[in-house]
Amino acid sequence: MADAARISMAYLSEVERGRKEASSEVLAAAARALGLSLADVLALAQGELIRLSGARSRSTGQHERPAGPLGTVRLAA
Repeated sequence: MADAARISMAYLSEVERGRKEASSEVLAAAARALGLSLADVLALAQGELIRLSGARSRSTGQHERPAGPLGTVRLAA
């Protein structure tokens, strides 16, 4: 995939392990290499964040109100 996205294998590995942050350009290139658009990848990530947030809220008894019409999205630091 690194070759198809024109990303070095070492850099892609660092991104996968959370040691480097990928720019939007790198994310878009990786998405294209997988046959997806950047919007597709971001929508999948948002769905996963919502799912995990709901699971966390149920396990801790906390409830969050959406911050706006699209809801609350939190990213790990």
